[in-house]
Amino acid sequence: MLPLLYNGQYAIFAIVLFVIIFSLTLHEFGHAYSAKLLGDDTAEKMGRLNLNPINHIDPVGLIAVVLIGFGYAKPVPVTHRKLRTNWASAAVAAAGPLMNFLIALVAVNLQAAAWVFDIGALQSQVAQTSLTFLALINILLMLFNLLPIGPLDGHYVMEWLLPKSLKYKYHQLNGKYGTMFFMALIVLSILGVPIFSFLWSAAQTMSGWINFFV
Repeated sequence: MLPLLYNGQYAIFAIVLFVIIFSLTLHEFGHAYSAKLLGDDTAEKMGRLNLNPINHIDPVGLIAVVLIGFGYAKPVPVTHRKLRTNWASAAVAAAGPLMNFLIALVAVNLQAAAWVFDIGALQSQVAQTSLTFLALINILLMLFNLLPIGPLDGHYVMEWLLPKSLKYKYHQLNGKYGTMFFMALIVLSILGVPIFSFLWSAAQTMSGWINFFV
């Protein structure tokens, strides 16, 4: 995000920063709300079952987004033994990326609907730019968080999808090497390997798939 400031694109920087804060907040809320529905009230008791960004955004993680283009929010606490079913952990993990998908779905179709139904308020450059970033950033967050490595949501989903014969082995391997592999991806991205560029391109492609007005 720093290149936006260097190039004087202050309005775009503000839009992207707002979109990231908004998207991370709803991502974490998705985890908290699904945990509550499935029997775990830990997040609710810790004040995370709300849409207040202050309760979800980690200041250091947000600064990291600005400085290196990658960051994080405060993880929602989950007490897995309180969950009612054996698939609940996977469902709670998937709820965050699902929330990002729903945001992207709404953003893409609002952007298209602005021209189909001649909605003037959504045809401005600011509105169209905001909706574009809202869609792409949320698809990017969904794809990234579904990677089945380290602390990302995808590893809980993967554990549920694997047969029992592989589940325990995967759990052990991810516990031992997952975070290391996750950090390696971030370092490689900072060093110039186009990992996030690939995910961004995938997000652009996927945004066309969810446009109901095409």
